[in-house]
Amino acid sequence: MLSRMARQVAVGLAVALFGLPAVTACSPAQHSVGTAAHADDFGTPIGDRKIRDGGNLVMGLSSEPDRLDPTTSSSLYTRVVMSSICEKLYDNDSAGRPVPQLATALPDISADGLTVTVPLRTGLKFADGTTFDAAAVQTSLQRHLTFKTSQRTGEMGPIASIDTTDAGHVVLHLRTPFAPITAALADRAGMIMSPAALTAAGDSFGDHPVCVGPFKFVARVPQTSITVTRDPLYYDAAHVHLDGITYRIIGDDNIRAANLRSGDIQVADTIAPTDADALIGDPKLRLLQSSSLGYQGLTINIGNVDGVGKPTHRIDTPLAEDPRVREALSLSIDRPQLVRAVFAGWFDPACTPIAPNSAYASATGTACPAYDPQRAKQLLTAAGVPVPFPVKLQVSNRQADLRYAQALQSSVAAGGFDLQIVPVEYSTLLDVQKRGTFEALFLGWSGRIDPDANTARFLTTGSPGNYGGYSSPAMDDLLSRAGRVADPAQRADLYGRAVGLIQQDNPYLYTYRIRVLTGQSASVAGVEVYPDGVVRLGRAAFLAG
Repeated sequence: MLSRMARQVAVGLAVALFGLPAVTACSPAQHSVGTAAHADDFGTPIGDRKIRDGGNLVMGLSSEPDRLDPTTSSSLYTRVVMSSICEKLYDNDSAGRPVPQLATALPDISADGLTVTVPLRTGLKFADGTTFDAAAVQTSLQRHLTFKTSQRTGEMGPIASIDTTDAGHVVLHLRTPFAPITAALADRAGMIMSPAALTAAGDSFGDHPVCVGPFKFVARVPQTSITVTRDPLYYDAAHVHLDGITYRIIGDDNIRAANLRSGDIQVADTIAPTDADALIGDPKLRLLQSSSLGYQGLTINIGNVDGVGKPTHRIDTPLAEDPRVREALSLSIDRPQLVRAVFAGWFDPACTPIAPNSAYASATGTACPAYDPQRAKQLLTAAGVPVPFPVKLQVSNRQADLRYAQALQSSVAAGGFDLQIVPVEYSTLLDVQKRGTFEALFLGWSGRIDPDANTARFLTTGSPGNYGGYSSPAMDDLLSRAGRVADPAQRADLYGRAVGLIQQDNPYLYTYRIRVLTGQSASVAGVEVYPDGVVRLGRAAFLAG
């Protein structure tokens, strides 16, 4: 039986995405954006359709993943690849509910919220033949928690220790209750790695990752492709149909779409809004689409001098030191107009880290700053800075990001800013944000089912995801309290207060939310894409005939 707290957490997560009863992967949900209405289509399981066993599927990835190490990675594209080779204790379904994967049930959480027991599958093997058991899980979780460059530490909450009771149960002991723990274990913090491979490879594990999954890693050609092959040791191998998957790096939106139409690739992520309508009208293709848990926006470097997670230092610039300058920049962004102009109404404006359709949303938690360029100029004058005020913005050289940055440049000029755009390779930009070698940068977050991972990761003092080096004791307190309560209404109130502080200090400027647009050939079945942005290919297959 689940404890009362465990049931509260599970119910809260089940409504976290929509604030509504769960929907199945094949139930369309209407989503209005701009003047158009688009229906969610998460993809459907194979069901009773006739398929042919075997074949190699090729997926076009819009950007290259960073290192394939679940402990240190920070790229959505790494999550896409890892989803086929590295299962987690939990996954989430299309409705944002946590579902067991390597675990057998939701965690049992003690009445005081301090002991979390995870029941595990038994009889499993990692791709290298190593036994999967509680000791292996303990090793991975400890690495996520304490590894020197881990990006997972803050996501896992206040874990004091990790132990096992037997081969089938791992136990987390918490210093304080942490409501998002199940959600954390449904993402990279819940990916379990072969302890034998960790011992052999150490820091280089990501060069040849070994986990439990329907496929296993074969090879990587930098800037070109990543190849995986079916794993015969996988516990559910009977439901794995493809011989292998090649993830081909195709950064150009037009080339990726053209390759999909020609049949050179069968799946393509991040379809550009300009191509979406054409794909919908092509009988040989299918457009999977979903609302997103994430957001896109600008990180302002306030104190990240020596690298993320290191002690922060003063940056002697008006943008870093004076919140009036950052507020002026926010007031200069015409969020609705930019979305209409650049993305043809397919995307939504974003004003905060809280998704409007989340159970944790509130009026204050989703409040949007006004577009007020005159007020922006007044703030710049009060701050005593030159107008136009120059801001150097590093941005991925992907076409959609550059188009938005150029439109943003025009928008903020009306508020007294000279936005200087510096295009950078996506993988390089991930490194730039970790090192802190930027004044401002434009990067998004694919989002998680619990708002803790969309807020505390980026805004808590010393967090390994706090790329701007922002520090506020008041923010730390609000987000810590939000993580300790299970009731969605109480958490919504706390996140609403946190948003008020975000919009006072403006360490991150939220701009828009994408729709997750994925193209697939009609000759393929079993591809699924959820609001977390991950394209799932583990059960995909080619249709017979």
